[in-house]
Amino acid sequence: MQHGKYRFIVGFLAVPLGLYALFVIWPFIQSIYYSFTDWTGLSPEFKMVGFDNYKRMFDDEIFWKSLQHSLLFALLLPVVTISLALFFAFMINVGGRRRKGGPVISGVRGSGFYKIVYFFPQVLSIAIVALLFQFAYNPDSGAINSILRGIGLDSVQPLWLGDPGLALWAVMAVLVWSTVGFFVVLFSAGMASIPADLYEAALLDGASRFTTFFRITLPLLWDTVQSGWVYMGILALGAESFAVVQIMTVGPGGPDYSTTVMVLYVYQKAFRDGQAAYATTIGVALLVVTLAFAAVVMRLGRRERLEF
Repeated sequence: MQHGKYRFIVGFLAVPLGLYALFVIWPFIQSIYYSFTDWTGLSPEFKMVGFDNYKRMFDDEIFWKSLQHSLLFALLLPVVTISLALFFAFMINVGGRRRKGGPVISGVRGSGFYKIVYFFPQVLSIAIVALLFQFAYNPDSGAINSILRGIGLDSVQPLWLGDPGLALWAVMAVLVWSTVGFFVVLFSAGMASIPADLYEAALLDGASRFTTFFRITLPLLWDTVQSGWVYMGILALGAESFAVVQIMTVGPGGPDYSTTVMVLYVYQKAFRDGQAAYATTIGVALLVVTLAFAAVVMRLGRRERLEF
């Protein structure tokens, strides 16, 4: 009977594991192999060059800039996005005032409407979001500088995407705006499952809202927060950052490589410069960075599971 059970499990998992190996694992193996060649991406002929691509990568100033920017995305974006999402979700679900004859704990009035508003950017394609903000950041006709002029701040007219010191922060702001709503809804669902009795007992004992957040909400929601942290970091290192930088910035990746991230640099080397082998080398470095980020977050965020 045990033999039949294991045969059923193996038969059930064989197809999905085979597809995963074919479409996920095998491309990674191919990329690592190509990183040791001089393949251009077009010619069927190439030769092994050993570690030449890796030596070139370590001497590449633009690679180090892109790595620095990607690490900044991975470290700051999850912190800002998750923090804002937790604050908004807590206010929506727990931050309402006590109503006469109602429960001690309640969300703000119109909480359902706020969830829809926060989630709205998720309905839009990231390409549409990037285009909208590209127009908004226009120093002459954009909405942001127009508002600054309208309130009398004519002397404050930043170039935004044209300023090497501001461009990266402007891009990061767009990524926060486009993703925070997803986590608001995610954390709201988690908070809704926490029994209100816990909050009411704490408030009756004199605990403040601040205390209830750090003593009740955050510990009980920690597994969800940790998963969201890893997910947001991978987004910041991958497709989301590529799309926004590719569409919004001059160059793309400018000015002066001030917004170049690793995934964009991979794309440029592979499809613009015809250096597919070198691009896969940078891709291998990006893979290592992503795996290291996920491992560190999972390790540092490990704690005893709390149940209610």
